[in-house]
Amino acid sequence: MTVNSTDPPLRIAHVLGKMHGGGVEAMVMNYYRHINKSKIQFDFFVDKDSSIVPYQEIESLGGRVFVIAPYQNVIQYRKELTTIFLENNYKVVHSHINSLSPFPLSAAKKVGIPIRIAHSHSTSAPGETTKNIVKNTLRPFSKVYPSHYFSCTNTAGEWLFGKNIVKTKQLQVINNAIDVNKFAFNKDDRESLRVSLGLVDKLVIGHTGRLCFQKNQAFLIRVLHSFLKYEPDTILLLVGDGQDLNKLTNLAERLGIRESVLFLGNRADVHRYYSAMDVFAFPSKYEGFGISAIEAQASGLPVILSKTVPKEACLSDQCAILPLKEGEDNWTKKILELKEKRDRQLNGDFTDYSIDIIADNLESLYLSLVTESERG
Repeated sequence: MTVNSTDPPLRIAHVLGKMHGGGVEAMVMNYYRHINKSKIQFDFFVDKDSSIVPYQEIESLGGRVFVIAPYQNVIQYRKELTTIFLENNYKVVHSHINSLSPFPLSAAKKVGIPIRIAHSHSTSAPGETTKNIVKNTLRPFSKVYPSHYFSCTNTAGEWLFGKNIVKTKQLQVINNAIDVNKFAFNKDDRESLRVSLGLVDKLVIGHTGRLCFQKNQAFLIRVLHSFLKYEPDTILLLVGDGQDLNKLTNLAERLGIRESVLFLGNRADVHRYYSAMDVFAFPSKYEGFGISAIEAQASGLPVILSKTVPKEACLSDQCAILPLKEGEDNWTKKILELKEKRDRQLNGDFTDYSIDIIADNLESLYLSLVTESERG
């Protein structure tokens, strides 16, 4: 697709489902902030029961937000999507809702939208029986409606679309990217936050992520219980919110360590809080990628990841991978080892996760896909 300076930008319909400030929504917003908006614009399709939608920022950048029925109401959901798709004559619909993508993409196919992208950001959900039933029921339809297949890693793509899509090179891996400079260690942020949060002279184990079963913060609280035997002046700093907040608070109280766990909720300036941490721990039960681990390493933090986090997320020599089955005591020993490496120097190659590079690549990809489609 040849773009002239007088042409309006190509509008991409991004289907996000429920926006609650999670990793996928943050990633799409990150691409949007850095993409050339004279060539590409994003429209955001979000469910009515979303809790965190940055309307003002999106609209200030030239984007639009369409609030639609929750996907649980499938008939109304597809009806509203179909109407909006027809009214706006999109050429590209990009769905980020994993195994639920057949719902919006079937509507897109029905109205003749040529470029229908299914983007896999996750894998299976061990321990979440109901969610797995839904995912496994919908997975066979994941290849029926898309024209193109995207994922954050080969593993995530293979899980949703199958091995053949990967083997035949139909899968396009789009690395989750960050602004590396934004997450760089900042001494002033460290000092001011540690004073305001009461963390002076404390060892801080940090974590960012939605408070939920997948992110497994309960394991971290149990690790802290073990860790305090060795380092009594330690705080577990949890940045994020979610349905497990009360459960996690109660667990910390039962273990008698509530005063050592700091729940900060969602933060718009989450990048600053990495500077206040000493070690970053990420014990997810499953992950499509784990962008928080990249952010932490960009801040020069030593990082420990569960083995279920893709190895692509381990970029520095201060990154360690440990299976959850090793238990709290072994995680404690590894964190004690890692805390000695906290020199806050950026090490590792972050080129493949630079937002400027990835946003440029995504822009070119969108335009080339439309060009190919128009050529027939």
